[in-house]
Amino acid sequence: MKIIVDTCIWSIALRREIHNENIIISELTELIKEVRVQCIGAIRQEILSGIKSKKQFHLVNSHLSAFSDLKLCEPDYQLAAEYFNFLRSKGIQGSNTDFLICAASTNYNMPIFTLDKDFDLFKKHIPIQLHQIRSSIN
Repeated sequence: MKIIVDTCIWSIALRREIHNENIIISELTELIKEVRVQCIGAIRQEILSGIKSKKQFHLVNSHLSAFSDLKLCEPDYQLAAEYFNFLRSKGIQGSNTDFLICAASTNYNMPIFTLDKDFDLFKKHIPIQLHQIRSSIN
């Protein structure tokens, strides 16, 4: 099963100061080896936005080029808007990108690998799955 990898995970993986023993990096590495990583355009845009140097931008973009984007369609955007409206009616805020990730998760039956606690709150009200880091990776 493919896993949608959120921006926060990519940010950890693409930072230079993170050590190889980091459990997040290990889990992402295993998902990559298992060919289970899925990206969407909005996540790619978030990752690349705000990079100050062209050299760093091209380096990160080069790393991400190994992962094609899931092609999202009209129903995905509609569901994202439904999630936004529904959760807002419950007093729960989120970004358009977060709800697009949720819609893709629901429509394509893909768990989300994230550290963003907002998704734990979303999960209480909408049918998304969150990827759990495996306790031991072989």
